[in-house]
Amino acid sequence: MTTVLSWDEWSARDGLGLAELVRSGEVKPEELAAQAAAAAALTNPRIEAVIECFDDAIADASAGGTDLGGVFAGVPFPMKDLGPTVAGRLQEQGSKFMAGNRPTSDAFLTTKIKAAGLNIMARTTTPEFGCCSSAENPEVYVTRNPWDTDYTSCGSSAGTAASVAAGVFPLGHGTDGGGSIRIPSGVCGLVGLKSSRGTFSVAPYASDYAAPVSTQGCLSRTVRDTAAFVDACRGGAPGEYMPYWTPEVPFLEMIQRDPRPLKIAVSHEWGPYRATPHIAAELERVAKVFEDLGHHVEWVVPTVDFEKAYAAQTTCYITQFAQTVNNLLRARGLETPPADLIEPMNIRIWEEGKDASFTERSDMQYAFNETSRAFGAFFESWDVILTPITARETPRIGTTEYLTTTSEPSPLAWFENLWGFFAYTPLNNLCGTPGLSIPMARHANGLPLGMHLQAAQGRDGLLLQLAAQVERSLGGDWHGGAKPAVHVTTEG
Repeated sequence: MTTVLSWDEWSARDGLGLAELVRSGEVKPEELAAQAAAAAALTNPRIEAVIECFDDAIADASAGGTDLGGVFAGVPFPMKDLGPTVAGRLQEQGSKFMAGNRPTSDAFLTTKIKAAGLNIMARTTTPEFGCCSSAENPEVYVTRNPWDTDYTSCGSSAGTAASVAAGVFPLGHGTDGGGSIRIPSGVCGLVGLKSSRGTFSVAPYASDYAAPVSTQGCLSRTVRDTAAFVDACRGGAPGEYMPYWTPEVPFLEMIQRDPRPLKIAVSHEWGPYRATPHIAAELERVAKVFEDLGHHVEWVVPTVDFEKAYAAQTTCYITQFAQTVNNLLRARGLETPPADLIEPMNIRIWEEGKDASFTERSDMQYAFNETSRAFGAFFESWDVILTPITARETPRIGTTEYLTTTSEPSPLAWFENLWGFFAYTPLNNLCGTPGLSIPMARHANGLPLGMHLQAAQGRDGLLLQLAAQVERSLGGDWHGGAKPAVHVTTEG
């Protein structure tokens, strides 16, 4: 197998580092794309993260409209098989029901990604409609964690997380409706930002008004790649329901200096949910790291009606996923979901939510408002909240309780159990606030455990600044030289 870089050189460079090689003329974008395809071929048999690579984008990095003069200069980039459409490419959303679905136009964010110089040359796995914790239906695919293939990469940005961690791509696309960027980043040892509402457009098929909890973004190995992605791809399409914001200083510039000393509130006991003893101990250790960096750190729980907030989040998910399924059925003239093509919990969610009343949605919105105001008041006194990314250990492959293939009869009980695992990420989606997962800890079995930073709406740059400060303190190596068991440097 001929590659333009050694696998050590390939995995040592982030997206901006590869772009520097393109701009200097040392490599061509097509050579990078060919190497990414080779990396996928090496690792995919063991982690099943990449659904397909696009031969035409490998042969000609500008074929799909990629601006090779963009900040990423033709760097290979995978799209999660959910969210923004790419003209002419399959988007099957992890579902047998959507097999063969081929959109004919680019979503607005897709055009921004291409303008940033990212060569969309592959698509990666996701659970059906993004509605569960793992891309793990054996009839579709089973995506595994490259650090230990007995475990899941979580989700719903499952394949992107696994492929970036394995060194296939330097960064890749993800979506986050309750932690779907941050959770797989956390369990695969990556940097994952869920941005503030009003950052990335979901036009033309949705809007922040119609889909208030879901946003777009990337998963990466370095803070600067995430900062550059947000700088280049943010912004609203014409006709957005709400204004889109831009910081006074680009994030890529902001992260070059340390933040001022911050007030960081640390907690893990959120309403009915709390972390396992080992995760709580890791949180305490990481809190001391921030203290050593000069920040004021204190154990404080936000004054929030957590049970009411999680209940509202459950209502939001059930009613919105029900309508997602409903719209797909109507497009095909069907009245009920085919049981052989749609996973059982997604059918139960449809049954639970399809006839929800305006009163139920209104009560949900009142709870959203109350929760957002409570967190807003807390952020008047505190700059950052630090929690773990999850409250429980990463599940082994085959753990069905978090999957939409489960036999659990109640969607309400299923979501309640899900929040017990993903306790700390969904409320950022409810409030529209930023959350950032950074790989600062380990589970007892050695798997990565992300630490979760949260801030007030619009303070994404502060979180990236803080993460960059930690990254510099570690010499730029989040894992101290350790690599996943499945990685291009070992598979190649």
